[in-house]
Amino acid sequence: MTAPMERIQVLDSIEKDIITCLHSAGQVFVELSKEKSSLKQAENHTQTFLKTLSTVENKLTDQINYLTQVSTGQPHEGSGYASQKVLQMAWHRLEHARSRVNELDRLRIKHMQTRPGVRNMPGNGAMMPQQPQQQQMPIQPQGNMQQ
Repeated sequence: MTAPMERIQVLDSIEKDIITCLHSAGQVFVELSKEKSSLKQAENHTQTFLKTLSTVENKLTDQINYLTQVSTGQPHEGSGYASQKVLQMAWHRLEHARSRVNELDRLRIKHMQTRPGVRNMPGNGAMMPQQPQQQQMPIQPQGNMQQ
């Protein structure tokens, strides 16, 4: 069974123990409110109450210690919280870097558009200064030419 499911089952068990504890405390009061109350019954319910209360306290302490470890980032067994937090922070840094790159690209394009004599080079998206085009003469092969 996975660790989160085990944690939920432990919490469910704690809840049942609290219900048992409250029921035992109620039984003590019912027994003591009777005209002819049984001291032995009241003591049995009191012992059940105290034993269950101690169990609840120990289980809740364990849960609080676990949550303390998780929230402070200390290594602990059975939780993926630390790795989830690292992944979340990495995604946040990636999104921030993307937004900065987009902002810088917008500024570059704006700057290049304000410069005279600049043209867009196809293929790489870079702006290059315009140069006058020269007519090129076709290159004649040199070598043995037969006449």
